[in-house]
Amino acid sequence: MLAAERRNLILQEVHEKKKVVVNELSRQFNVSEETIRRDLERLEDEGHVTESYGGAVINEKSGIDLPFNIRWKANPEGKQKIAELVSREVEDGDHIVLDASTTAVFIAKNLKQKRHLTVITNSIENLLELWDVSGWDVIATGGLLKAGSMSMLGIRAAECIRSYNADKVFFSCKGIDLEKGVTDGNDEIGGIKQNMISAAAKVYLAVDSTKFGKAAFSRICGLSGLDVVVTDKKPDRKWLDAFEKAGIQCIYE
Repeated sequence: MLAAERRNLILQEVHEKKKVVVNELSRQFNVSEETIRRDLERLEDEGHVTESYGGAVINEKSGIDLPFNIRWKANPEGKQKIAELVSREVEDGDHIVLDASTTAVFIAKNLKQKRHLTVITNSIENLLELWDVSGWDVIATGGLLKAGSMSMLGIRAAECIRSYNADKVFFSCKGIDLEKGVTDGNDEIGGIKQNMISAAAKVYLAVDSTKFGKAAFSRICGLSGLDVVVTDKKPDRKWLDAFEKAGIQCIYE
């Protein structure tokens, strides 16, 4: 097993269990404890974990975006439910924007029965998912390919998004908070999503229930910047009241 592959598996485990132990990882991967310590040092340098005695714990405050293959495995049932709800909101002939979230890939998979869609996206995974759909126009933003994230970011991606007027945007986030609004891990990602919001006539936040009440580092927009929230479970009354006050439609099952 390559060292990078092993570190990805360790990172996946620390996000599932919140902590890992050196001697257990050593046995699991059949490598020396010193090798595991070097892996954890590398993950700490990247901002993912904090080393502790005998192991490491997750860095909850990290603004680092997780690799796509790890984000993909978080609450897939919820993301599938959101995608099914979103598909009811998309009409044949729509021009839509999809971000590079894992939720957006579930959405892309569930839209293939639609006709004559135009999809603008900065997601490599969305492009791979939709490359063989006939009768659609799929537009890649271009830009800087972000290692591990399967997304295109930077000035060129933002310029491309700003050049279109879409009917709807569907994007996700790391957290949604009543006071702090919609947030993501860093300005680079958050800035692209701000451009997506500006390019669309109707703004949909597709966010699973685990993100409610959380705030990440970079603010994307306030609740007032949203038209619709699509989620996998009925939110608490305080959220429904806040959405109603802000004129936001909330869709759930």
